[in-house]
Amino acid sequence: MQPRVVAEAETFHLIEASIDSIQAALLAGRLTCRRLVELYLDRIAAYDRQGPALHAVQNVNPRALAEAEAIDRRIAASGLFAPLAGIPVLVKDQLNSDFMPTTYGSVLFRDFVPARSATAVERLRRAGAVILAKTTMGEFATAYSGSAFGDCRNAYDPRRSPSGSSCGSGVGVAANFGTVGLGEDTGGSVRGPAAHGSLVGLRPTLPLVSRAGMMPFAPTRDTVGPIARSVRDAALLLDAIAGYDPADPVTAESYGRIPDSYTRSLLPDGLRGMRFGIVRHPFEKADVAAADYREVQAAIDRAVADMRQRGAETVDAVVIRDFCTLFEKAGRGDTYEPENAIDGFLAAQKEAPLRTLRDILDRPEVHPRRRQELQRALGHSTAEIGYLEERQARDRLRINLLALMAEERLDALIYATYDHAPAEVPVSTPGSNRRLASLVGFPAISLPAGFFADGLPIGLELLARPFAEATLFRAAYDYEQTTRHRRPPSTVPPLPGEP
Repeated sequence: MQPRVVAEAETFHLIEASIDSIQAALLAGRLTCRRLVELYLDRIAAYDRQGPALHAVQNVNPRALAEAEAIDRRIAASGLFAPLAGIPVLVKDQLNSDFMPTTYGSVLFRDFVPARSATAVERLRRAGAVILAKTTMGEFATAYSGSAFGDCRNAYDPRRSPSGSSCGSGVGVAANFGTVGLGEDTGGSVRGPAAHGSLVGLRPTLPLVSRAGMMPFAPTRDTVGPIARSVRDAALLLDAIAGYDPADPVTAESYGRIPDSYTRSLLPDGLRGMRFGIVRHPFEKADVAAADYREVQAAIDRAVADMRQRGAETVDAVVIRDFCTLFEKAGRGDTYEPENAIDGFLAAQKEAPLRTLRDILDRPEVHPRRRQELQRALGHSTAEIGYLEERQARDRLRINLLALMAEERLDALIYATYDHAPAEVPVSTPGSNRRLASLVGFPAISLPAGFFADGLPIGLELLARPFAEATLFRAAYDYEQTTRHRRPPSTVPPLPGEP
């Protein structure tokens, strides 16, 4: 991919800075990458373990400033030498990094430095990005607590859930601790933090992005995706990480199905002529009489009206055939896959302090809730009849979903990412609708859809067919530009001297 041409901007503002605004300032000489990294580090120092104490950052890259200086020299010599040149990225600590510790959210791996970085991390660096920090995550990829850091907290109200398990990347991007973030999504771990942080979070089609070098949980559902403050930044980040990787052979299915750039679908009238199915029933248990549920449904109604005004067509109250039965039979993916997947991953990490899931769960340091959840996987494997039954239900659900979209001529489904407001720490927010995309392996994007009366964000989710990320970006961009729902949290205001 050729480096982009970035139009020059007259002023630069750190809060809500985009990839384009940063690169324009770098090219114009009004900003250096080193200064940008320093500004973000100042915000992390002021707000992550002090002030609202968001606990979003696990470890800062000790080489970040040196890497930034090297990027400044390259920009001075040859301009924007790569698509993400000079962009500081926050990376979920589930992805290995050979230049700093990778903890997986656990104190057990506090000093573990892998021999090789994850493919996604290497692709970001080749695209010119600075890995600014590794972010906190629910220990071994569930929820938003871990023995390595405690509880991550919502930037809009630190008493509330940030959602997980990519909690640190979501909170860090929402709080302007970095420009964009990378998360991992098994059951909704990119889209949840995006919804609770007024952000854009994309779960890609499963074979689109390499998982090599990332601790797995359920390989038939695990994927890596961008978390950003804008649709365009999410598209640019996906450009950098998508594509075939021999180290993760499932990505071969993506060959020939990736556009030159996902930004080509960011059209000002993208919603015109699109057709959406609105899902009205909750996917998980929700209190339909609750005030916050009604607020969410009102936000969905407003979003549908906004899209129709932009020229989209909608089909109300669509229903996937046999949904409730199949959704229940498809399970949560937390029984049959994790032990073999984690054991295999750790066996390949020669420097790892522990080598099996059983070794991990024998240690008292592991967060009690995470221990209880992971113990369900011990002694199980994908050779069991129960796993076959889950996979059959998922296959049937996938077929029925495709049939609905074909019969109704739908580009995507629309529903709330969560049916309720962020719960109080340490409780998980009820009413999650994220699991459908994970079960069928389809792409889904969570978008800012406004705020509850108390100022907490509401998330809207769009789900499309496999490899239809461009369709999602097309709809999301027009909706975003029309509504402009995103606003930064007041708990982390500009610091004195910030541009």
